Amino acid sequence: MTNLDLYVKVEHLLGIEEATEALYDLYHSELDEYNVKTLLDVGCGRGGFMERMASDDVACKGVDLSTLMVKECRAKGLDAECIYAKDVKGKYDAIVSIFDVLNFMPKEELLEFLEAMAGKLNDDGIFIADINTLYGFSGVAEGTMSSDNESEFLSVDAVFENNELYTKFTFFEKGEDGRYIKYQDTIVQYFHKIQFFQKLSGLKLIDKQIFSLYDTEDKMLLIFKKR
Repeated sequence: MTNLDLYVKVEHLLGIEEATEALYDLYHSELDEYNVKTLLDVGCGRGGFMERMASDDVACKGVDLSTLMVKECRAKGLDAECIYAKDVKGKYDAIVSIFDVLNFMPKEELLEFLEAMAGKLNDDGIFIADINTLYGFSGVAEGTMSSDNESEFLSVDAVFENNELYTKFTFFEKGEDGRYIKYQDTIVQYFHKIQFFQKLSGLKLIDKQIFSLYDTEDKMLLIFKKR
């Protein structure tokens, strides 16, 4: 099992539903200012944001590296693929990467990704993403938590050092025979300074907004226009 698929298995124990819906509201509000007819959702997850935009008659395409997430999207009738975003065909009025997607890429990989996304935008197209602030990593994400129900137990231990957050997931799932199966993996996220996003050749940062999702000023919304 990959760490992405493990994350899918434990997501319901993390208590992020309210935060996810708040982010969807924010993105939807920002996109209302533009004449968006086509949308690419990178890291689309279960397709919740695509469903919301499709209700506004926006043609949506989603990509996610989790086969389980893509399977759920397709079960809803959504257009989703388990491929890298750079391999998507066509161009779009808007591209979104919701809920820390950019933080999962180290700097060189992120630079390559952002330049590729510029090439996927129509003229005057926009790219919107959110990232964790430094406080979001050190003051909010770092630490330990646990969650459980009758058949599952999850422990999360996150350490932030050298601008990298290492989050270890330890998950126990009760099998049909009554014995517990243990899954464990570590996910790494990277803090990126705002200066990095101001020096891109294909995208121009036109707006940045610090906002509070879990705590005070723990997130930043970035809005880019194609150069």
